[in-house]
Amino acid sequence: MKIMGKFIIKTTSTGFTFSLKAVNGQIIATGGEIYNTISSVKGGIASVAKNAPEAAVEDQTVSAYETKTNPKFEIYKDKAGEFRFRLKARNGEVIAVSEGYVKKDSCKNGIESVRRNSVDAPVIEPIK
Repeated sequence: MKIMGKFIIKTTSTGFTFSLKAVNGQIIATGGEIYNTISSVKGGIASVAKNAPEAAVEDQTVSAYETKTNPKFEIYKDKAGEFRFRLKARNGEVIAVSEGYVKKDSCKNGIESVRRNSVDAPVIEPIK
């Protein structure tokens, strides 16, 4: 049996969002937006599962980086100087974002974790 992560859908005051959790329970990515319906948040999750495995990595923290085509993971530095990634779908929309990492290698490991954990991950809906 393959061990995998899971997508958790959460209800917010204005709609729904999701997070992708690794097997150890750690959040490795969250949705890039607030969705209005359960079906639209599930569409966002499906987009992550579809795009993450084939997405190129564009490291925007190096000078003269090579621009990649979507879908892609973009590695960048936030205002606090931490490394983060965002996953963009084919249409350029941000569909998942990471937490901040002190080291770039940790950020890259997060990308690999999203690749591994998003495919065939079960989706856990909020309890009604």
